[in-house]
Amino acid sequence: MKTKSSAKKRFRLTASGKIRFKPSGMRHGMRKRSQSMKRKARKIGIMADVDSSLVMPTMPYAKKKG
Repeated sequence: MKTKSSAKKRFRLTASGKIRFKPSGMRHGMRKRSQSMKRKARKIGIMADVDSSLVMPTMPYAKKKG
């Protein structure tokens, strides 16, 4: 079973088994974005459990804490 390359580039697991991700929208075109959006997109996000259940099948070797 293979891990999806797109998933391994975008997501990492924390020690407690949650999925970390970098928010989108910080590559180019910063002038048109609000300052609050740029500030929020700087931080590393923790994915909601509902969304992580969709992402976890793409990373079969990632160890999720029970």
